[in-house]
Amino acid sequence: MRITMIGSGYVGLVSGACFSDFGHQVTCVDKDEGKIAALHAGRMPIYEPGLAQLVAVNVAAGRLSFTTDLGSAVAGADAVFIAVGTPSRRGDGHADLSYVFAAAEEIARAVTGPTVVVTKSTVPVGTGDQVERILREQRAAIEVAVVSNPEFLREGAAISDFKRPDRIVIGTDDARARRVMEDVYRPLYLNESPILFTGRRTSELIKYAANAFLATKITFINEIADLCEAVGADVRDVSRGIGLDNRIGRKFLHAGPGYGGSCFPKDTLALLKTAEDADSPIRIVDAVVKVNEARKRKMGRKVLAALGQANGGGEARGKTAALLGLTFKPNTDDMRDAPALAIAQALLDAGVQVRAHDPEGMGAARALMSDLAYCDDAYQAADGADAVVIVTEWDAFRALDFARLKRVMAAPVLVDLRNVYRRDAVEGAGFTYVAVGR
Repeated sequence: MRITMIGSGYVGLVSGACFSDFGHQVTCVDKDEGKIAALHAGRMPIYEPGLAQLVAVNVAAGRLSFTTDLGSAVAGADAVFIAVGTPSRRGDGHADLSYVFAAAEEIARAVTGPTVVVTKSTVPVGTGDQVERILREQRAAIEVAVVSNPEFLREGAAISDFKRPDRIVIGTDDARARRVMEDVYRPLYLNESPILFTGRRTSELIKYAANAFLATKITFINEIADLCEAVGADVRDVSRGIGLDNRIGRKFLHAGPGYGGSCFPKDTLALLKTAEDADSPIRIVDAVVKVNEARKRKMGRKVLAALGQANGGGEARGKTAALLGLTFKPNTDDMRDAPALAIAQALLDAGVQVRAHDPEGMGAARALMSDLAYCDDAYQAADGADAVVIVTEWDAFRALDFARLKRVMAAPVLVDLRNVYRRDAVEGAGFTYVAVGR
């Protein structure tokens, strides 16, 4: 099939590369000439394990191409996917749909025959109706169906998620559109990946509901972690104890500094706005958003307390903290709403010098936090530090040489915000160990 992917960012590029790997003919479109030029040169605009190789293989095979010319890419396509950004709108938290609607207008001008237009972007309920209205107003004579097909890709594991999905959700009541989408996903259907066909509005809501529920699990276990510290319990064992109940499940029950990234923060806010507009408030999700924002600031205070105890006590002001990990999760370079942003700012505001290292995220971090000293590795960051703080659980930080750290640090203090290490191992190496919920 001939597929056009409008938007060559995280979702569009990963989806387009995977579709081409299935054997489809895919053209990825983007207005950013620099991004398209970089893709032609084999340079990826994002860090995602395995993506560069996947793109190179399919470009070489002639199945994947990149262009800024939307008109030529859309003309004659069997399916046109809209995979543009939907960031939170300033002021009210609603999803900014301007890029989606602009893409719909351009598609309307470019279609030449029966086409299925698919919203891959995360959009509020009813967006598909508005996209359909735009298309019908401009090209009433051409048969165009609008389908919702939300993505469920985890950054750092996106290719695996696309090729071996938990489920594929397709929202349409149009018989022809359903047949086209079955052909698009036939390679996965043959692998028995579950495909859920539903109404378009239901499909749009599934995405938001899924992310809000996962954000709720994270926030729930973080509050339980605080209770564990207060009563002398261990949140790791609590997580295991409840996670082994198959009605609850073990995933997203790891205590830490709060959620961030490209999905949970903006999607929970957008869901709250949708619920408010429908006069059907979701108080649980409202609490999740507030607790998560407070969580990040609380982790900053936790680090300040540990710094205050270093080198015989006193104030944290004038001391140095080494932050290991800046991205919101490992195996990505995404800094959007990363807990490290709030933690670093809390430290800077308290007069702490901050040194930092991240395997992939320092380029993006520099644009957001210019006051940090960026280092080549964990040991350079720890040089002269009064505390080392694990903010993101990259593999590179899971087997640190404690003897080497102790030699270069001003005080042997490890603040483990991801509970990567065992207390006995860290304290046995002569460190003060501060964890979460333990």
